[in-house]
Amino acid sequence: MLRERAAMLARIRAWFLAAGLLEVQTPVLSRAAVSDPALESVRGELGDGLPRWLHTSPEFAMKRLLAAGAGDCWQICPVFRDGESGRLHNPEFTLIEWYRVGAGVTAMVAEVERLLRAAVVNRRDLPPARCLTYREALQEFSGVDWRGAGTHEIAGVLAAHGVVPAASTAAWELDDWLDLLMGAVVGPRLGHDAPTFVRDYPASQAALARLRDDGDGWPVGERFELYVDGIELANGFHELCDADEQRRRFECDQQQRLRRGAPLRPLDEHLLAALRHGLPDCAGVALGFDRLVMVALRLPSLADALPFPIDRA
Repeated sequence: MLRERAAMLARIRAWFLAAGLLEVQTPVLSRAAVSDPALESVRGELGDGLPRWLHTSPEFAMKRLLAAGAGDCWQICPVFRDGESGRLHNPEFTLIEWYRVGAGVTAMVAEVERLLRAAVVNRRDLPPARCLTYREALQEFSGVDWRGAGTHEIAGVLAAHGVVPAASTAAWELDDWLDLLMGAVVGPRLGHDAPTFVRDYPASQAALARLRDDGDGWPVGERFELYVDGIELANGFHELCDADEQRRRFECDQQQRLRRGAPLRPLDEHLLAALRHGLPDCAGVALGFDRLVMVALRLPSLADALPFPIDRA
């Protein structure tokens, strides 16, 4: 497994070098943390006693580099998310993240597919990818249309699939139910016949992405995810460049945290300043390297793709 990881990483690094992207490094420890209510940062402290947080993704720092003129760039790094463990999760994992100036969702979907094939060459012979909208994916695999669905309908569909929330749902909103539906029912059924891209997520599920009209008058986020073997491998966005709108979304996150009784985290003012300075039109993707190894080798769990899962770290 170690040799396979090393060989796959070498292919990925060669692919990015040939594609002309600049490899960068950014801090893993910051005075700011992610505001997303679905994620929890791991806290750390230095000798000065000031609270700091390990990053959940290098996104904010990489966007600062983009605003400074770095151009197309990529990196592979460890990231940390508190409370995430299970067959497909580990609190520390390895993320590949990259950004393309002037690109949109369609271009990035095609690029992710090319990288996927380069990474798993000689291990998986994958058929051409399939692309669905978020609405199509939910309707095909759960019968739910998110445009008009209510929480009771979604709860009923989940119960019919044997899925019952483990904690109280009193503070849940529609997106919480949709996330559970995608994670427990729809996602595991995607990408078995061919790699499957899901795009056009509800606007409320695209906190860092631009929005557009889907043609029927519904705002959707310019966001996509990639699934292989029922496993989410990548998450991509046509990035939001508006500093005022990004601050508004961060503040909405904070209000949602308050309603849930979750701790508030300091916002990344450096990122907001970079957006105000001017983030170029760009798209970015985060791809889980350990899950990619898991898929390439058909391993049963993420722990089997890691040298040291959390219980042995």
